[in-house]
Amino acid sequence: MACGSGAIAHGPAPHGERGAALRKEQTAWGIAGDAGRAGRRIDIRMSDRMRFTPDRIEVRQGQTVRLVLHNDGKLQHEFVLGTRQVLDEHAALMLKFPTMEHDEPYMVHVAPGASGQIVWTFNRAGDFDFACLVAGHHQAGMVGTVKVLATGAAAPAAGRPSTPR
Repeated sequence: MACGSGAIAHGPAPHGERGAALRKEQTAWGIAGDAGRAGRRIDIRMSDRMRFTPDRIEVRQGQTVRLVLHNDGKLQHEFVLGTRQVLDEHAALMLKFPTMEHDEPYMVHVAPGASGQIVWTFNRAGDFDFACLVAGHHQAGMVGTVKVLATGAAAPAAGRPSTPR
């Protein structure tokens, strides 16, 4: 995952360097992807209304996608992929420890006015989630869903915001 220059962790310290080799670990919702293999780009906007636009995306199983996150607000936001259970648990921890720093390939922290990105391979079919886990944002409704269509299923629905890379 590569981050824009405005990407930072929850605390005042800079976000982890992305120049080092990316740790690839299989999760229930996929694995970090190779940027050169991203066949699709999806732009997602984050706002201080505590919303993602779009808040629902569809991809095909096996597809590597470049998710480009744009923070249109004046507050720091983040984008974290996961299952609802993992995100709910992490959000509860963030309420207790709001300056907790973390850096995983399935998340990006984006400063106001900045952009960041994640390259992710959705190699497991199913319904997954994403959220902003900055303390209070998840609870305010800053969440979304990812539908990963099984190999051989119909193409993602027309009109979904995406552009070729």
